[in-house]
Formats: sequence, C-alpha cells, structure tokens
Amino acid sequence: MRGPEGETSSPSDREDRILGIIEKTRAKRGKFRDAQVTMAHGAGGKATQSMIEGLFAPAFASERLDAMADAAIVPVGAAEVAMTTDTFVVKPLRFPGGSIGELAVNGTVNDLAMAGACPLALTVALVLEEGLAAEELRAEVNAMAAAARAAAIEIVTGDT
Repeated sequence: MRGPEGETSSPSDREDRILGIIEKTRAKRGKFRDAQVTMAHGAGGKATQSMIEGLFAPAFASERLDAMADAAIVPVGAAEVAMTTDTFVVKPLRFPGGSIGELAVNGTVNDLAMAGACPLALTVALVLEEGLAAEELRAEVNAMAAAARAAAIEIVTGDT
C-alpha cells in the first residue's frame, strides 16, 4: 500500500495511524451549542455526550469528574466511598420485565458495583408529574423497596 507521501506502508502501520486518528478525535471534548434542551439530551446518545462534555465537565471540572465514570471513589478520612446518582424517565412506568422503580434501584446499584464498590445505601429523589395516580406512585415505591431488599441495601434519605 502507498501512504500519503507515496511511501509503502504495511496494513498494521495503516491500522495504527487510523487508530491514532480515532483516539485523537475521541479525546476532543464535545461542544454544547444547542439553543434548548430536548429529550435527546437525556437519551444517552450524542446529544447527552455533548451536553456533558461541553457544559457540565468544564463547569464542574475536577480530576474525578474527568474520568467520566458512572460512579466516583471519594476519600473520606482513611476510607474510600463510592458515590453515584442516576435518573430515569420511562413511559410507560411499568414495562415488560420491570418498572421505573426497579430500574432506579438496580441501575444505581449497578453503577456502584461497576466501580468496584459494595453498595450499602441509596438516596431517592422523585420528580413527580402532577396528576400521577397515587396507586402508580405506591406501586413504584413498593417496587423500589423490593429491589432494595433484594440487593441488600437501604434507602436512607431522599427528596421529592
């Protein structure tokens, strides 16, 4: 194969060059230029990434945040504590195989476990839509409680 300067290069040289370009591109932070927030910003795709990299990361800059992980390990005295937060929006609230309550607990526990932590406790923050049926809320609170018991963790505080 001929390179850009006409020199001969092996497939592995070309592959290394392309991988280098990919890594250089990935290292560039996204830009947040959107005029308004849309549902796409919470969907976990490119819009989410550009908002995180172009807005939140520069504003909240820290070594731990630069890791862009779902959980962070924070020293507390001689110990280390894993911390995370998560939010979920799904419609309908109950779906085949689970519900938003179970997803909230299990997704957050998973983030902690992936950081190598043994989850002990969770906080809960609920943003409730006006008009939500009390029975639906009760069902999701019960689903969260059951998921927490199954994971052997406590829900220790929260906010509504």
